[in-house]
Amino acid sequence: MNWIANVVPPKIRSFLRRETPENLWVKCPESGELVFHKDLEANLFVVPGSGYHMRMPAKARLGALYDDAHYEVIATPEVPLDPLKFKDVKRYTDRLKENRLKTSTPDCVTVTAGKIETIPVIAAVQDFDFLGGSLGMAAGEAIVTGMLTAVQRKLPFIIFTASGGARMQEGMFSLMQMPRTTVAVQRLRAAKLPYIVVLTNPTTGGVTASYAMLGDIHIAEPGAVIGFAGARVIEQTIRETLPDGFQKAEYLEAHGMVDMVVKRHDLRATLARLCGLLTQPHAAEAA
Repeated sequence: MNWIANVVPPKIRSFLRRETPENLWVKCPESGELVFHKDLEANLFVVPGSGYHMRMPAKARLGALYDDAHYEVIATPEVPLDPLKFKDVKRYTDRLKENRLKTSTPDCVTVTAGKIETIPVIAAVQDFDFLGGSLGMAAGEAIVTGMLTAVQRKLPFIIFTASGGARMQEGMFSLMQMPRTTVAVQRLRAAKLPYIVVLTNPTTGGVTASYAMLGDIHIAEPGAVIGFAGARVIEQTIRETLPDGFQKAEYLEAHGMVDMVVKRHDLRATLARLCGLLTQPHAAEAA
């Protein structure tokens, strides 16, 4: 029996039952270690004991990326909310409202401008917490806007990818974002501007089949799952057992699909170094 319910008077009981945040303690999926949420947040959402890289909220990632956590959010064009009037268990418009309330962002991609160790860049972050980071019209429009802004301002473009693939609620409108973003990448390339992709966990589906694998340099966070189809689907298709660690960042680096695997604490310095090297005034002439 609960002694609080049976013995303590109601007014005192309500005082004792103050609401506690659900995420006060976070369990590491790899080691089972329990970490106090504030400690995890202070450590860039990397579990101190195991080094496991938890999913990092978009706002926290941007704050850790830029000098003094200062950046400009670049406005992106509005798109039709529900072109197909899609409904499954609930209406697509209701799902959008719920996710906007949960993340405080219009869609899964946020485009920003700021400085990394005094080097100006344009950076976009894909938030998996918003409908699994799925690529829809709004996300595609944001990425294209970010790339074209980089061309206009003559700055490097960095994107942090995290997605389950295309957004099924938008059908062909979602799939069309793959060629649209690919064309925008070509605009960056024609302007001879660096395009750096940081692959975070997970990056899959149509995102991997388009802008996520078209960078000049591909960086992956440790343990990130990167691929097109899921491992189980591949095994069922080819009827073979896949190697250990298949589709993990370290496996892809060893097989040439990823240029480097960089721990989150070293990521900011690595990006600054790369942007500095790739934007030197005489780099193009020397090449």
